[in-house]
Amino acid sequence: MIQRIVTELGPWAWWVLGIVLLILEVLMPGVFLVWIGIAAIITGALSLLLWDAAFWTWHAQWLVFAALSLVAVLIGRRIVKTRGQTSDQPHLNQRGQSLVGRTATLEQPITEGRGRIRLDDTMWSVQGPDLPVGARVRVTASNGRDLTVEAV
Repeated sequence: MIQRIVTELGPWAWWVLGIVLLILEVLMPGVFLVWIGIAAIITGALSLLLWDAAFWTWHAQWLVFAALSLVAVLIGRRIVKTRGQTSDQPHLNQRGQSLVGRTATLEQPITEGRGRIRLDDTMWSVQGPDLPVGARVRVTASNGRDLTVEAV
């Protein structure tokens, strides 16, 4: 069956496979099929050049496609991994970290190291030195649930 498809379509079978894989990547993005699609297109380009060569059987084409797919995936992973991922909002999903450096007024006194402040529309539990209600504090750290503060 594979031999018949390759024989009927000729070197264009690889181009069709490559384009189908690239379309699938657009429909189901995951940055994986794109590399295999590129390998299929390269195999198709080689097939255009080597189609009449005696050694260029469908077995050899599949081996070349498999090797190119492996190489393309490895190169693609390296490209995606090393691509700079800087953000203009590095604390976007780390709300507590985004509050570090802000100042607030204590809503509840800090006694035995624990108190509460209001920042924007949220009440936060804080840790720090004992301070009375109304004292100004600066957020110095966040451990996810609680904020650490110091007197201003």
